[in-house]
Amino acid sequence: MKNLTQYGWNTKLQQQKQQSSFADMLHGRVAVTHKTCYDVITDDGLLSCELTGNMLYGRETSEYPCTGDWVILQKIDDAKGIILDMLPRQKALYRLKAGTVSEKQAIASHIDKAFVVQSLDDNFNVRRLERFMLQLADEGIEPLIILTKTDLGYDKDVVERELKHIAYKVPVLFTSIFSAQSVDKVRDCISPGETAVFTGSSGVGKSTLINKLFGSEVFETYEISDSTGKGRHTTTRREMILLPNYGVLIDTPGVKVFGVTNNDKDNLAQVMNIDDFEEKCRFSDCKHVNEIGCAVIAAVRSGQIGQEVYESYLKLRREAEHYSASEYEKRKQGKALASVIKDMKKNMKYLE
Repeated sequence: MKNLTQYGWNTKLQQQKQQSSFADMLHGRVAVTHKTCYDVITDDGLLSCELTGNMLYGRETSEYPCTGDWVILQKIDDAKGIILDMLPRQKALYRLKAGTVSEKQAIASHIDKAFVVQSLDDNFNVRRLERFMLQLADEGIEPLIILTKTDLGYDKDVVERELKHIAYKVPVLFTSIFSAQSVDKVRDCISPGETAVFTGSSGVGKSTLINKLFGSEVFETYEISDSTGKGRHTTTRREMILLPNYGVLIDTPGVKVFGVTNNDKDNLAQVMNIDDFEEKCRFSDCKHVNEIGCAVIAAVRSGQIGQEVYESYLKLRREAEHYSASEYEKRKQGKALASVIKDMKKNMKYLE
């Protein structure tokens, strides 16, 4: 028997379940996402589940369950079940699906905190961190930055200077698997009933850090490569586990490309810490490019906003606008297709 309150089940989710046509059925949380099935934690234990035809063919792939989703299912036997419905997804971490311009993919959902992990070697990249922060802000997920491998040596002043525009709002934890105290600080950031996702590039030590949090090998890891000096990527799926007396942890595969999947200019301005300057611009619709009376451009010239930060802001805004335009075209095509199908059904009815 599992106590699902430890996995985040609460009164709000129970109320949402009552609105489903399958309110009397068993519910559970997706622990592991496989290619064709899902491991779901229920009151009756872990079940391997597949989707009903209605779930499989009646939804976009981005609407399929992901790790962390709450689902309603029918139990077939002691080990298997069928997923019938999914509760409304909230606080999800999305990425732009590889090879697309507007299709997003859910990585994990019902997240309270996101630990964005980078290592203090060649992997450290502030521009990549900005992308993560933007995605999390759009969903209202609390971000924390974890910088691993402090034992390898680094210039803390340089790192803090590069993170200055982000770190004024987001906690930054410097960690090493050889420092129990630094690992304890990460553990203390996870409260009972909370869900925390670990995300970042490959080889930064996400799985190794989670193993240290547990005090045992819950995820497979490889040794540092002698040729590159870097850890090798081991996590190949999104997996959820319970950290006893704390909360739920979700480990994710390394993310190489984290495209923008929203177009909220206010969130972007806040993430890049230019919102206070933006409010002082002469024009409310200022693009911060070449307008007269632009307080953002003035702040860049005076050094209050770094040139690299400003250029990154413009790049992220262009990507967001491109995504928004592509999403609009996708919706328009979907409506056109729906109209064609409706006309076909009407004509078929006349032929009967």
